[in-house]
Amino acid sequence: MSTIRLPAALVIVLFLPASSASGSYPRAQNVTWKSTNFKTILTWEPKPSADYSYTVEFFAVGGDKQRNPHCIRSSATVCDLSSSLTDLNAYYTADVLSEPPLGATSDLIEFPHTSSPRFCPYKDSEIGKPDFKLEVSEDKKKTTLYVTDPLTAVFKGGHQLNIRDIFSDKLQYMVTYRKNKSTGKKTHISKTNVIALTNLDRGESYCFNVQAYIPSRGTNKQWGELSQTQCSNDDNKSIFEVYSVGVIAAAIFLILLLIGLIITVTVVCCKRRKKALKSGKEGVPLRDV
Repeated sequence: MSTIRLPAALVIVLFLPASSASGSYPRAQNVTWKSTNFKTILTWEPKPSADYSYTVEFFAVGGDKQRNPHCIRSSATVCDLSSSLTDLNAYYTADVLSEPPLGATSDLIEFPHTSSPRFCPYKDSEIGKPDFKLEVSEDKKKTTLYVTDPLTAVFKGGHQLNIRDIFSDKLQYMVTYRKNKSTGKKTHISKTNVIALTNLDRGESYCFNVQAYIPSRGTNKQWGELSQTQCSNDDNKSIFEVYSVGVIAAAIFLILLLIGLIITVTVVCCKRRKKALKSGKEGVPLRDV
C-alpha cells in the first residue's frame, strides 16, 4: 500500500489558518477564586492587549452556563461573581474565554478558554476577622468578650446577612489568650457570641484574639482570620508601664519647677519682712532718761 505524500508547502497552507486564529487570542492563565465573607472574585492573567478581550461564563455542576453582564468582552482580569452564585451550597466552575474586543468579529467558532477549579461558597469562602468588645467585672473575677459576627456579601429580602445567619449553630468562636508580655497561650472555644472567662489571675493584664471556627468544614477551611489583639488593664502596673519616659520626665520637671518657685517666693518674702522690721527699728526715736 502506497502512502500519499502532500507537498510541504500545501501542509503549511492547510494548517496555518487554524493556528493563526487560535494564536491571536491567548488563553487566560492562573484562573483563581478569591472569596472572603462570600465576597467572591474570579481573577486571572495576563492583562489583554487591544486585540482581544475576556468573557466569563460560570455554571453550577449540572446547571446551565451563565454570564455576568459586567464580565463580557472586558479588558479587566477580575470578575465579581458574589451576587451571581446564589446557591451557596452548589459547586461552581468558571470559564474565562479569550474573544475579540467589543465591536469586533472573528471567524472562530469556539474561542480559547481556561477553566477554574471547582468552588463551593459555603465550604470554600474564607471568613474574615471578627470584632469584639472586652469587659472585666468589678471584682476582677470574670472577663467577658462580646463578639460581633462579620457581615457577608449575601443579601436576603433586602437584609445583609452575617456569618451567623448563614452557618447558624455550626459557627463557633475560638479565643486565644495570654498574659500581657508573655508568650504562653491558652485557647477557649465557644458556641455563642458572649464568651465568659473565669480562670484568669485577678489583677493581671491579658491579651485576647478571636477567630471563627467551623468544624464541619474541611481542615484547611475551618479557621477564620484572627482578630486584632485587645488587652485588659493591669491593676499592678508600675508608673513606668502606665506612662512613657517623656511624660514622667515632664512631670518631674514641673514638680521641681514648682518647688523652686515656692522656695524662691519664700526667700523673697523673708528678705522683705526682715528689711521691713529693720527699717521700723531705725525709725523709732530714743526715749528720754
